[in-house]
Amino acid sequence: MTVTVLVTGASRGIGLELARQYAARGSRVIATARRPAEATALASLAAANPGVVIEPLAVTDAAAIAALAAKYAGQPIDILIHNAGITGARAGHGLGTLDYDLYRQVLETNTIAPMRITEALLASVAASTQKKIVTISSSEGSIGGVDAPRGYWYRSSKAAVNMLMRNLAFDVRGRGISVALVNPGPVDTDMMKGVPMPLQKPADAVAKLIATIDRVSLATTGRFWDREGGELPW
Repeated sequence: MTVTVLVTGASRGIGLELARQYAARGSRVIATARRPAEATALASLAAANPGVVIEPLAVTDAAAIAALAAKYAGQPIDILIHNAGITGARAGHGLGTLDYDLYRQVLETNTIAPMRITEALLASVAASTQKKIVTISSSEGSIGGVDAPRGYWYRSSKAAVNMLMRNLAFDVRGRGISVALVNPGPVDTDMMKGVPMPLQKPADAVAKLIATIDRVSLATTGRFWDREGGELPW
């Protein structure tokens, strides 16, 4: 039976590589992009893989989410992957120069959007065989891991989505749906440009992500996984 995977933010980086690797497995991939016309790499992937479908989606647009859910109503989605995310302009994250309008944008994208999309597509996930909801989180959202100040908005948005998805895990367990939060670690993407640390190749990072997603089950639902398959502190 063909597995259907929906990936948000699939135009580049981790999302594009998720679409590529799931397509290589023979999965049907619903790849969403905010501006499909500009997603040339994703378009090339779809052209070479009939199982890849590109859907327009700005994850902060409630009407667009509702339209996507209506289009796929009654169709099973085995794995729903919330990948779309932003860090926000770095200049607006520091104490004394905190940009609260920027904070709203980060929260809308990283925290509210995954929950809204989950609600809209929950029936499709419940109708599938694998029944998995996965959020690409970050070790930056680990409160227990904080030992220095940085990234007020990004860190708190990831900590908040962790709590939402942890809560969700208990809410949907009775419907056979598993929920996971996965930290990919630092990956060589546009988001990480200029960050002075060793970065993983997207292909390597995503292979690890998928290996972790494969292991997600009701027995492990609600956990916060690190890139090697261990667990991170909340």
